[in-house]
Amino acid sequence: MHTQTTHKSVKPQRRWDIDWLRIMAVLLLFLFHTARIFDIWEEFYVKNDQLSHALTYLVGFMNPWHMPLFFLLAGASTWFALRFRSGGEYVKERFKRLFIPFIFGVLVIVPLQSYLGLRSHSDYAESFWQWYPRFFQLIPDGTDYFLGGHTWGHLWFIFHLFVYSLAALPLFLYLNGASGQRLIDRLAAFFTWPGAIFLFGVPLYAASSFPDIAGGNPIFYILVFVYGFILMADARFGQAIDRHKAVALILGPGVLACVMGLTGERPWPPGLPGWIEPIVDVYYDSGFAAWFFLIAILGYGKQFLNFINGFLKYASEAAYPFYILHQTAIVVIGFYVVQWDAGVLIKFVTIVVASLVVTTVLYDLLVRRINVTRFLFGMRPKKKLPATPAPRPEGTTA
Repeated sequence: MHTQTTHKSVKPQRRWDIDWLRIMAVLLLFLFHTARIFDIWEEFYVKNDQLSHALTYLVGFMNPWHMPLFFLLAGASTWFALRFRSGGEYVKERFKRLFIPFIFGVLVIVPLQSYLGLRSHSDYAESFWQWYPRFFQLIPDGTDYFLGGHTWGHLWFIFHLFVYSLAALPLFLYLNGASGQRLIDRLAAFFTWPGAIFLFGVPLYAASSFPDIAGGNPIFYILVFVYGFILMADARFGQAIDRHKAVALILGPGVLACVMGLTGERPWPPGLPGWIEPIVDVYYDSGFAAWFFLIAILGYGKQFLNFINGFLKYASEAAYPFYILHQTAIVVIGFYVVQWDAGVLIKFVTIVVASLVVTTVLYDLLVRRINVTRFLFGMRPKKKLPATPAPRPEGTTA
């Protein structure tokens, strides 16, 4: 990721905090999707007999902001990419980076989740290969996605991002032009006013009423994606975020933690007065909580994470393949671990640690080192090292 420049032909300076935030978002998926195995309220491919209120709260705490964070960071990355790529180059890169891994993942990575979901929720006993043609049968509306039919699994995010990238490209190219820069300038001037940065949440509130399509609310998420682009386009947005990050920390993580810390089986306590329940619903479900979180994350991320080390160099490239692989690893390991005679905490920690180790090994041995699999996972080909010339016999000259 990079910082703003006034010359489109020059690559902007790297923004390491954006890379760190993406890595952290991917790592949190191991906690989130493992917690889904113990979640009281929603089904999952694999489910433990004993469920957990604490892990249900973890899912509820992450739900409002975690996926929006991915789309926001993707929008920020798009701004940096279009500083030194043409529209055509960007479309070609998006096809390689998103569409090919999506198709490969749906054919190869996701089916095992669907198969084990069927095994876990029924007495189905045929082999994976006997079942595999069934994966391509579309699930009727209203049928749960984990019962052995066709699903995109967690890869819905990649498909949505591919569509949003193409749909928003004309807007992004306009904003990079002279008239678009004037619009950005006016917006940035407005959002320097105290509290104005929080008004980005109003369109999110309006968009939250749209239904999910193929995994997510497309109006809501494309707005967040565009926000990520706009926030990188002028330094004044970043300055506004810096000034409001402490307030956002209170209104986002602070308020949500307090609400969810109260007694109850939901992300908020039962029996609330009638006038309070709509307020809590709007805060949690409509995008306001998400936007407070995003401001706090961007603000403190820029303050504390704008540095590079050896881990970042490795993990920034690994993050995307980790995203593609992680949920299948969790479901496969979870399918066997839930059969243990052990407590929830032991099972949860085992699944998180084992899936992280397995994903790392798969990435390092089968993806990172081989150009064919790098291509299938949306990575650039590995550069060949120049051949080392043979040593000259002693006494010879060049």
